[in-house]
Amino acid sequence: MKKIAVFCGASIGFNSIYQEDAKKVGTFLAENNIWLVYGGGKIGMMGALANELLAHDGKVIGIIPHLLKNEEVVHSELTELIETKTMSHRKVAMSKLVDGYIALAGGFGTLDEIFEALTLGQLGIENKPIGLLNTNAFFNPILQQLDVMVQEGFLKQVNRDMVLVSTSIKDLIQQMHTYKAPTMSKVVNTVVKK
Repeated sequence: MKKIAVFCGASIGFNSIYQEDAKKVGTFLAENNIWLVYGGGKIGMMGALANELLAHDGKVIGIIPHLLKNEEVVHSELTELIETKTMSHRKVAMSKLVDGYIALAGGFGTLDEIFEALTLGQLGIENKPIGLLNTNAFFNPILQQLDVMVQEGFLKQVNRDMVLVSTSIKDLIQQMHTYKAPTMSKVVNTVVKK
């Protein structure tokens, strides 16, 4: 993988472990020559991640919608900054650039972006790996909800299995490298495991 979109919070959270792991991700991506594609902010988890990558001579592409672009938010030292008209256009621009997606701790925006990527994978529109860096068991309640969705018949196990999870960025990237997307059959809502 050459470019990975990372979704994470514009806040830093209350526990320093989240920022520490964001920095570990930044260092790992830079050391492995993987470009970061992200929301373009200089604050919160996004800022910690981008700053660490840049400090290690990594490449960072920020994609920010016009409505969020102001001097208090936008990162001014990126390798490249792409401005879009809307949030939806930002997602499309990210999708065109990246080989996979990772979510770190964050809020509504982080969940929106990672679940849209999962939906595209479920529908077979994209076949890219999607990972959650589960720092401090942050995503455990969401993973439990996904299991409930399978148990209650609203999500197929093969689609649940699309969600790659680890507490280690090195392990998560390894899982992403070996990921095999489910194959969609010609019958709607039927998935065939390769």
